[in-house]
Amino acid sequence: MKVLVLGATGGTGRLIVRDAVAKGHSVVALVRSVASAALPDAGIIEGDVRNEATIARAMDGCDAVVSALGTGMGRRKVDLLTVATRSMITAMTRNGVRRLVCVSALGAGDSRGHGGFVFDRLFLPLLLSEAYKDKERQEAAIRASLLDWVLVRPAMLTDDPARGNARAITDLARVKGGKIARADVAQFVVDQLTTDTYLRRTPVLMW
Repeated sequence: MKVLVLGATGGTGRLIVRDAVAKGHSVVALVRSVASAALPDAGIIEGDVRNEATIARAMDGCDAVVSALGTGMGRRKVDLLTVATRSMITAMTRNGVRRLVCVSALGAGDSRGHGGFVFDRLFLPLLLSEAYKDKERQEAAIRASLLDWVLVRPAMLTDDPARGNARAITDLARVKGGKIARADVAQFVVDQLTTDTYLRRTPVLMW
């Protein structure tokens, strides 16, 4: 399978590229700067992820798209995910690419209030409120699309080695925060390229 990865230079994105290649997929990464990409296993295309024509060019011949785009902390308004996702959906629809796996986060959408006391009461309102508004607009656009999507919501990310025992949770009744390694998230994301287990669902990942 040929896969376009957006956000491939981020901490999780790099691991997604590595795992996808290890599992036999061909990877194309759309990056802001070729000079700083350092992704030896992927084909690199330089461009703006917010531009529909650029995304369409990058996904030429691809069978699926993975979005690992993210925004930083802070109180300033951001719309990278909103704009890039709308452009991505339009480009995928026009080019007949249906499979989309998108990395969101625990605390977005209907998982709000399940991040644990410190996250829900302090980090989210003080440091992540604008970023999460952007994530929620991203999720809403994906849900409204006709694509074959999976929205993956990791708990708090760590740089620990993969444990291989990640839990994918869709019933959030007892979820109150948690952790998960980026490496485990990457493996789960790549697995969703070839299975329909969580098609049009929003699994939360944690140990």
